[in-house]
Amino acid sequence: MRKGIIVLLLCCSGCAHQSDDAWTGKDKAQHFIGSAIITAAAIEYGDKQHWRTRDSNAFGLMFSLSLGAGKELYDSRPTGSGWSWKDFAWDVAGAATGFALWNIGQ
Repeated sequence: MRKGIIVLLLCCSGCAHQSDDAWTGKDKAQHFIGSAIITAAAIEYGDKQHWRTRDSNAFGLMFSLSLGAGKELYDSRPTGSGWSWKDFAWDVAGAATGFALWNIGQ
Protein backbone atom coordinates (compact mmCIF):
# COMPACT_ATOMS: atom_id res chain seq x y z
CA MET A 1 0.00 0.00 0.00
CA ARG A 2 2.76 2.41 0.98
CA LYS A 3 4.63 1.78 -2.27
CA GLY A 4 1.46 2.47 -4.28
CA ILE A 5 1.00 5.83 -2.56
CA ILE A 6 4.61 6.78 -3.19
CA VAL A 7 4.33 5.84 -6.88
CA LEU A 8 1.09 7.84 -7.19
CA LEU A 9 2.66 10.91 -5.57
CA LEU A 10 5.74 10.68 -7.77
CA CYS A 11 3.63 10.34 -10.90
CA CYS A 12 1.29 13.18 -10.02
CA SER A 13 3.66 15.64 -8.44
CA GLY A 14 5.80 15.91 -11.55
CA CYS A 15 2.96 16.90 -13.85
CA ALA A 16 4.34 19.85 -15.76
CA HIS A 17 1.02 20.73 -17.33
CA GLN A 18 -1.29 21.76 -14.50
CA SER A 19 -4.67 23.42 -14.69
CA ASP A 20 -5.38 26.82 -13.18
CA ASP A 21 -9.08 26.33 -12.44
CA ALA A 22 -11.53 27.46 -9.77
CA TRP A 23 -12.79 25.39 -6.84
CA THR A 24 -16.38 25.64 -8.05
CA GLY A 25 -18.03 24.97 -11.35
CA LYS A 26 -20.04 22.47 -13.32
CA ASP A 27 -17.13 20.09 -13.77
CA LYS A 28 -16.50 19.97 -10.01
CA ALA A 29 -20.07 18.79 -9.42
CA GLN A 30 -19.57 16.18 -12.12
CA HIS A 31 -16.38 14.96 -10.45
CA PHE A 32 -18.13 14.78 -7.06
CA ILE A 33 -21.31 13.03 -8.23
CA GLY A 34 -19.51 10.74 -10.65
CA SER A 35 -17.06 9.57 -8.00
CA ALA A 36 -19.87 9.00 -5.48
CA ILE A 37 -21.85 6.89 -7.95
CA ILE A 38 -18.81 4.92 -9.13
CA THR A 39 -17.78 4.18 -5.54
CA ALA A 40 -21.25 2.96 -4.57
CA ALA A 41 -21.56 0.86 -7.73
CA ALA A 42 -18.15 -0.73 -7.21
CA ILE A 43 -18.98 -1.55 -3.58
CA GLU A 44 -22.22 -3.16 -4.75
CA TYR A 45 -20.25 -5.14 -7.33
CA GLY A 46 -18.04 -6.49 -4.56
CA ASP A 47 -21.10 -7.38 -2.49
CA LYS A 48 -22.63 -9.26 -5.43
CA GLN A 49 -19.35 -11.17 -5.77
CA HIS A 50 -19.74 -12.20 -2.09
CA TRP A 51 -16.56 -10.43 -1.04
CA ARG A 52 -16.07 -9.45 2.58
CA THR A 53 -17.48 -6.02 3.39
CA ARG A 54 -14.01 -4.66 4.01
CA ASP A 55 -12.82 -5.85 0.61
CA SER A 56 -15.88 -4.47 -1.20
CA ASN A 57 -15.41 -1.09 0.48
CA ALA A 58 -11.71 -0.96 -0.36
CA PHE A 59 -12.39 -1.95 -3.96
CA GLY A 60 -15.07 0.71 -4.34
CA LEU A 61 -12.88 3.50 -3.02
CA MET A 62 -9.75 2.48 -4.88
CA PHE A 63 -11.59 1.88 -8.16
CA SER A 64 -13.19 5.32 -8.05
CA LEU A 65 -9.99 7.11 -7.05
CA SER A 66 -8.02 5.25 -9.71
CA LEU A 67 -10.44 6.44 -12.38
CA GLY A 68 -10.17 10.00 -11.05
CA ALA A 69 -6.38 9.88 -11.07
CA GLY A 70 -6.42 8.36 -14.55
CA LYS A 71 -8.66 11.14 -15.80
CA GLU A 72 -6.34 13.78 -14.39
CA LEU A 73 -3.32 12.02 -15.84
CA TYR A 74 -5.07 12.06 -19.23
CA ASP A 75 -5.78 15.78 -18.79
CA SER A 76 -2.10 16.44 -18.05
CA ARG A 77 -1.14 15.64 -21.65
CA PRO A 78 0.37 18.62 -23.51
CA THR A 79 -2.89 19.03 -25.48
CA GLY A 80 -5.11 18.48 -22.41
CA SER A 81 -6.53 20.94 -19.92
CA GLY A 82 -3.86 20.12 -17.33
CA TRP A 83 -3.73 18.17 -14.08
CA SER A 84 -6.17 19.65 -11.59
CA TRP A 85 -5.65 18.95 -7.90
CA LYS A 86 -9.00 20.66 -7.35
CA ASP A 87 -10.76 18.15 -9.61
CA PHE A 88 -9.00 15.32 -7.79
CA ALA A 89 -10.02 16.76 -4.41
CA TRP A 90 -13.65 16.73 -5.58
CA ASP A 91 -13.12 13.11 -6.72
CA VAL A 92 -11.90 12.19 -3.23
CA ALA A 93 -14.82 14.01 -1.57
CA GLY A 94 -17.29 12.28 -3.86
CA ALA A 95 -15.75 8.86 -3.26
CA ALA A 96 -15.90 9.40 0.51
CA THR A 97 -19.53 10.52 0.26
CA GLY A 98 -20.49 7.55 -1.91
CA PHE A 99 -18.75 5.24 0.54
CA ALA A 100 -20.51 6.78 3.54
CA LEU A 101 -23.96 6.87 1.96
CA TRP A 102 -23.69 3.30 0.71
CA ASN A 103 -22.67 1.99 4.11
CA ILE A 104 -25.32 4.01 5.95
CA GLY A 105 -27.95 2.40 3.72
CA GLN A 106 -26.81 -1.14 4.51
